[in-house]
Amino acid sequence: MASYRERDVVMAATMYYLQDMKMETIARHLRTSRSTVSRLIKRARDTGVVEITLRPGPSRAPGLGQEIAERHGIDAYVVPVSDSATDDDRLQQVSITTARLLARWFDSDMVLGVAWGTTLAAITEHLPHKPTRGSAVVQLNGAANTRTSGMSYAGDLISGFGTAFDASVHYFPVPAFFDFAETKAAMWRERSVRRVLDVQGRADIALFSVGALTGGVPSHVYSAGYLEPDDVAVLDAEGVVGDVCTVFVRADGTYRDISLNARATGPTPAELRRIPRRLCAVAGGNKVAPLRAALAAGVVTDLVIDEVTAAALVEVT
Repeated sequence: MASYRERDVVMAATMYYLQDMKMETIARHLRTSRSTVSRLIKRARDTGVVEITLRPGPSRAPGLGQEIAERHGIDAYVVPVSDSATDDDRLQQVSITTARLLARWFDSDMVLGVAWGTTLAAITEHLPHKPTRGSAVVQLNGAANTRTSGMSYAGDLISGFGTAFDASVHYFPVPAFFDFAETKAAMWRERSVRRVLDVQGRADIALFSVGALTGGVPSHVYSAGYLEPDDVAVLDAEGVVGDVCTVFVRADGTYRDISLNARATGPTPAELRRIPRRLCAVAGGNKVAPLRAALAAGVVTDLVIDEVTAAALVEVT
């Protein structure tokens, strides 16, 4: 380390800490490698060029997490964020925490069931690489609609989890919603579909979010052509507040008599509850109502939620 010029140490530290530049960008500026930049930044810390001081502000996160855990009988991880944080900022912070927790829990010879959606797509961007053996990732709900097969979107998302964990991947090439309940019943008897359903049934962990009909960062199922305007009107009339894995729920957690659910391809709350660990990631005030419904339905064992949304959840429950 002594061979590094002090000028390079200062420049690397300045670009990294003050200009918020990525190590790859700094390496290009300094015409060196990313590993060298990492060592320069470490030297800056070791020699006192950079001093890191934490000045934690008041945070409600620990108390909120304990209150949510006690009220709902779950493990709650509240991510500290400022009251001025944007919806996207909150989503990114929740996604980082969720990705780290998942990497801690998922291991060899395990099956991970993954839903798709805006939050899940954000989580894939922060997954660390953790090699496993004999593990599998399975898609929990179909993704096709009248405009697209859904395979490009959901396929890339699911494969991202498989790549992160060196796991085999099982796609679910069916629509998010069938046109007719009878068609779904027939397809559920097909061996190719049964094979995926069997893998879903062996899941050790389910990862999902909740979908909100309106507001904030739009839930993918409501913004990408999966529902017709008439469908949304029917859902509203039936008291639906959101969905879990594209199965719609009311505020009290009921779902069985909601007409559109007979055509939905995601696991029902009853089916989800058979999975030992059910990790739900939530960010944004518009998710409070569907999250309350998911908690009422008993589908959550572990919750990652941003501080602002957690405070709103506590206020209304």
